[in-house]
Amino acid sequence: MLTLPLRHQYLIGSILIILMIATREYHFASLHTLPGASWAVFFLAGVYLSSSWSLLGFLVLAWILDFSAYFTAAGSDFCLTSAYIFLLPAYGALWVAGRWFAARYQFSWRALASLSISLLIGAMLCELFSSGGFYFFSGQFEETTFAEFWQRELHYFPLYLQSLLFYVGTAATIHTLFVLIHKSRHPQINATG
Repeated sequence: MLTLPLRHQYLIGSILIILMIATREYHFASLHTLPGASWAVFFLAGVYLSSSWSLLGFLVLAWILDFSAYFTAAGSDFCLTSAYIFLLPAYGALWVAGRWFAARYQFSWRALASLSISLLIGAMLCELFSSGGFYFFSGQFEETTFAEFWQRELHYFPLYLQSLLFYVGTAATIHTLFVLIHKSRHPQINATG
């Protein structure tokens, strides 16, 4: 099980907040060269932040950023429909997938299997809730069909998955480096457990 000291959780939480603010699309602070990190932020919050309040905090942050975009010249109300509510279970699925991985985490190559499973299931559920909810319930599409939805998924889901894998892969690399540095500085801890 992955449990970090509280000060490390605060640091990681702060980094995740900055990452979400810097990469959330369509608001005043968006960096156009970085892919959106929202999916990864929710997954990583589930992995590293032990408090369940982190889910609520990041949901509120996403809402604030989205609604601030609505009130700026750069924003549009295209995505702010009644289907916006589907982001709650979408992001919740990623957060729960992160929690599931954290509960099974052990520093070994076997962790890659549970990381892959949790990422894939979390991403698929997130995509079904977010894109499916928007496509079928937003009122932005005159006719909705499963065939058209599937075509849209073939186009958009790989892009979202690519961003998720980029950020989680970066976090996994940093995590691995910190664990290896810690183990090299404290060999007596490694020998006893």
